[in-house]
This record gives sequence, structure tokens and C-alpha cells, in this order.
Amino acid sequence: MTTPALVSTSVTPSPRRGGADGDYARLLRRISEAGLMNRRPLYYTVRLGLVGIAFAGGWAAFVLVGDSWWTLAVAAFMAVTFAQTALVMHDVAHRQVFRLRRPTEIVGRIVGNAGIGLGYGWWQDKHTRHHANPNHEELDPDVAPDLLVWSQRQARASRGPARLIGRAQAYLFFPLLMLEGLNLHVAGVRALRNRSVKHRALEGALLFGHFIAYLAVLFAVLPADKAFAFLAVHQALFGLYMGCTFAPNHKGMPTLTGDERPDYLRRQVLTSRNVRGGVLTDVALGGLNYQIEHHLFPSMPTPNLRRARVIVRDYCAEIGVAYHETGLIRSYSEALKHMHHVGAPLRAEDRHRA
Repeated sequence: MTTPALVSTSVTPSPRRGGADGDYARLLRRISEAGLMNRRPLYYTVRLGLVGIAFAGGWAAFVLVGDSWWTLAVAAFMAVTFAQTALVMHDVAHRQVFRLRRPTEIVGRIVGNAGIGLGYGWWQDKHTRHHANPNHEELDPDVAPDLLVWSQRQARASRGPARLIGRAQAYLFFPLLMLEGLNLHVAGVRALRNRSVKHRALEGALLFGHFIAYLAVLFAVLPADKAFAFLAVHQALFGLYMGCTFAPNHKGMPTLTGDERPDYLRRQVLTSRNVRGGVLTDVALGGLNYQIEHHLFPSMPTPNLRRARVIVRDYCAEIGVAYHETGLIRSYSEALKHMHHVGAPLRAEDRHRA
């Protein structure tokens, strides 16, 4: 399974008719006829309003609670609001909210860089490459080996910390996610050295403005011990939430290498996993639990994904394409089992030496 050339995460491709590409064209026609590509301005007005109220309310609560260990409860709440803000930024970047690039980039940078310290330009570039090449070991940055490895091939080639962690990465996965918030901040800053990132000066000013304001407020309201505790709890839970939101989507699904290039529909469906659930699951995961539909139609508004799921699932059965969905707990189980399997060659080396 592979990917097309780099495609914008905001635009659904227009495949040729006939053959496998025609499969996607027919599905797109059914989706369009059902009105599921239409904008949902009222939904996003309400959603952005509620997230904004929660964000502002969290900071107001932080100031009102003040010098008290109850501030750690506020830190946990703020971790949720930061993650929900990131999910809003995700939808904005996919042009689900605005059709035009300029308002999309303005809101994306305000919400991402200034709001939560997440570099919009860096993330958009990374996420675009992920959508173009889901689960491709050489082309998808989300499965590039780093501290974790995603295939036995990567495990055998790993060095340093990745080789050490890879042996037990399934057990270390959730603890490591607590560092993901910090990793997101650092990655956004490091990307400012990359000349391909547009408006680097603006991105940097907004990012560092966020960090300075964030730390200034923390240490102005709290003594040092509580400020550091708030910082640790807030960033750890933010990272954990973000990781738990994205982990069920592709981890443990087939990975691609080299020149493997299924057509667009199969590339997106076969590397993605849906997570069943009700409204609470939809809200908690920001609609990313409909990962198959989201990858097929990146600019489809989030509230339309649930209806699209029925059409896509039935269509995949009609043309004989495997469509994988499971419950939330099962999705984590599948991902962790895969990660444990990936580390098998490293554990085998240990046994051989013993």
C-alpha cells in the first residue's frame, strides 16, 4: 500500500475514470450526491465557540484557583482544551471550515502557534505528507523510526535509544506519550530552520510569544513548586491525549515500502482503522475515529463523516475491499500487539546472546 504524489490535505483528488481509479470516482459521486461534501458553517461556529469558551474559561479558573494544589485539576482540564484546540486546528488546516487559503492560514496560526504552541506550518507539511503516503515507511513521517519503530525491518536497522526502547516499546508506549506535548512544541521550533516553512518569522513570533506568555502567567500566579507541577501535569496529559487520539488510526495496520502503490481508494482504506462509538467517542477523538472516511475525503466536514461511513463501508463490501473498524479499547490492543510483534527481532537478539 502506498501513496499518490504529495496532495494537499485540503483537497480531495480527482482520479481518472476506469479501472481501480474508477472505483474512487464512483464512490466520490455517491458521497457528493448525498451532500456530504457540503460545508457546515453552523456546526463550526458552535464548535469553535465552545472550544474558545472552554479555553478562556480554563485560564480564568487557573487565575481564580491561584496558589492551591487544586491548580493541578485545572491543568488536567487545560490539557483537554489544548487537545480539542489542536483538533480544531486539524479541521481548519484541511479546509473543512474555510474554503480560502488566507483565512485558513490566519486561523490555523492563531489557534496553533499562538493558542497552544503548536507550529502550524510544520504540522501542515507533516500531515500533508502523511495523507499522501499513509503508513509508507519511507514517505509517511508518522511511521518514520525515531524513539519507536513500526516494522521489524525498522527494528533490525535501529540504533541507539530506538533499539533499546524497541524491545519493550508496547509497554512503554503510553508513558512515552506523556512526552508528546513537549515533542510537538520542540518540533515546531526546530522547523523554523527549514526554509520550506512559509512565513517563518511570523510562525516563530507567534510560537515564542505563546511560550513566553504561558510561562509568565504560570510563574506570576503560582510559586515555583506549583508552577513546575502544573507545567508537568498539563503538558504530560496534553501529550497523552493527543497520542491516544491519533494512535488508533493507523498503528497496527499494514505498512508499505518501496514502490508499492495501490490506487488511491485502497491506499487510504487498507492502511486506516475506524473506531466505533457514539457521540462521546466522536467528541473525544474529534471525528478522527472515522479515519477511513477522513482519509478518503480530507475536506469533508467532521459532522458528515458518520453518515459517510455507511456509504463507504457498503461500497467497500461491494467492490471487495477490506474495511476495518473496531471498538476503542480493541484499537489500542491491536496497535500494542503490533508494536510488540515489531520488537521481536530485538528480543530474539537478547535471547541469542544469553
